[in-house]
Amino acid sequence: MTAEVTDPAQERLRRWRLVLGGDAADGTGCELSGRDAAMDGALTALYGKGEKPQGGRDRSAGLGASAPSVARWLGDIRTYFPSSVVQVMQRDAIDRLGLATLLLEPEMLEAVEADVHLVGTLLSLNKAMPETTKETARAVVRKVVEDLEKRLATRTRATLTGALDRSARINRPRHHDIDWNRTIAANLKHYLPEYRTIVPERLIGYGRASQSTKKEVILCIDQSGSMAASVVYASVFGAVLASMRTISTRLVVFDTAVVDLTDQLDDPVDVLFGTQLGGGTDINRALAYCQSQITRPAETVVVLISDLYEGGIRDEMLKRVAAMKASGVQFVTLLALSDEGAPAYDREHAAALAALGAPAFACTPDLFPEVMAAAIEKRPLPIPDAA
Repeated sequence: MTAEVTDPAQERLRRWRLVLGGDAADGTGCELSGRDAAMDGALTALYGKGEKPQGGRDRSAGLGASAPSVARWLGDIRTYFPSSVVQVMQRDAIDRLGLATLLLEPEMLEAVEADVHLVGTLLSLNKAMPETTKETARAVVRKVVEDLEKRLATRTRATLTGALDRSARINRPRHHDIDWNRTIAANLKHYLPEYRTIVPERLIGYGRASQSTKKEVILCIDQSGSMAASVVYASVFGAVLASMRTISTRLVVFDTAVVDLTDQLDDPVDVLFGTQLGGGTDINRALAYCQSQITRPAETVVVLISDLYEGGIRDEMLKRVAAMKASGVQFVTLLALSDEGAPAYDREHAAALAALGAPAFACTPDLFPEVMAAAIEKRPLPIPDAA
């Protein structure tokens, strides 16, 4: 059987035809059929316009207002495009065609490709969601959360356990507290060949898992609409941190009000449905609450996740950060916790925080464990070059 040979020039025309949408002015002269025509139809329904019918008026493409037509379209794009492309097209459909309200229908939720952005949209619709839809919505959110936990939990625990061990290690241990493996490794240069032994200059001991060495982490999360993906990732990380005995984790979300969701950290889905995306922003008020919860400043890391568009009292916000840092708190400012880079943010506030020694930068989920490890060990943060 001879493999089909595709003419490179014709293939280029085909691709351009799919990109340009078949308008009479696209200039390709390429006709589509079969699977290509079906792909083109799915793209046109979202992005394109058909040719002008008689009378000269544009015939607008679209998915219509009915759930069945949207469900068919969702099935089509999952057939013709990879998952990453499907997720982008779903987001565009929600933004361009106003399909958010259709997500309130259970059969629609069952048809979509679940991802972090869809979770953000569902959370923003939470208050308007009918009871018949909430169970399906929670199932969609749980699937995304469980996938994220599988991806992030193991590395986070391993990275932070190492950082906690190092930060708790003692250099004047009693005999039964000596970590002999690390002590020998640290003193190899003091090996005496004639005696075939090492004379240790420095003893390294195991850290003791006591209340005095336990780290306190406060995640303070802006739940304004632009921070949806960050809220999802932060909730997952909060649950992972809360599962570690050597870390005491508190999770606080805020807009103009402040809500402490720490008692729900055993289930990040409950945390997410406890948020209310949208509304204003009062960072100063949120930090005032976090500050009131700090009992051991030298063992505390506060992570503010916000685009820094402050609706509260700016000078008071900065004074609180300065006071926390002066007391020994490790303060981290993340403009976003997502895979998409820095959002629009208040550059003046970011510069003011940097001047206080709390530089603001966007952080990917994969980098977050390293950022937390550095904060726990009180060493410079691994700030991305693009920040």
